[in-house]
Amino acid sequence: MTEKQPHQFERGTDGPKVIVAGLDGSDSSMRAAAYAAGLARRQNATLALVYVQPVIASGAALGVSVGDTTGEVAQELVEEIRESAERLKDTWDVRWEFHTFRGDPYNGLVTAADELTADAVVVGASESAGHRFIGSVAVRLVKAGRWPVTVVP
Repeated sequence: MTEKQPHQFERGTDGPKVIVAGLDGSDSSMRAAAYAAGLARRQNATLALVYVQPVIASGAALGVSVGDTTGEVAQELVEEIRESAERLKDTWDVRWEFHTFRGDPYNGLVTAADELTADAVVVGASESAGHRFIGSVAVRLVKAGRWPVTVVP
């Protein structure tokens, strides 16, 4: 008789406990964060909003302070999220955290999902035409097959 292998997504609980949502300020990522917040609320899970600061060596060569610029984007995202959470505090009670990782979006989200022990990952659909050639972050996350991935248009 063959022993049944446990399903890789099972954490011994009903429903997800940590939902990671990738956030970059684009409209689709904001919709993904809103969708993930609703999912986290319904599942009584923690919503981990993740911004991946890009590392752009060429920007530094041109004298642009990339770290400062992406840090400002992260801070603006945190403020926008806090304002939204404050407006909705009487309607929604969602436990959320904001995390910043550095690197390319795919590897940053993989690292975040691993370190935060994500049960699910939610991302916005790509708004870039160039992703038809190299593949979108969403498609690469789905192909990785390590977590359930929801792609929000």
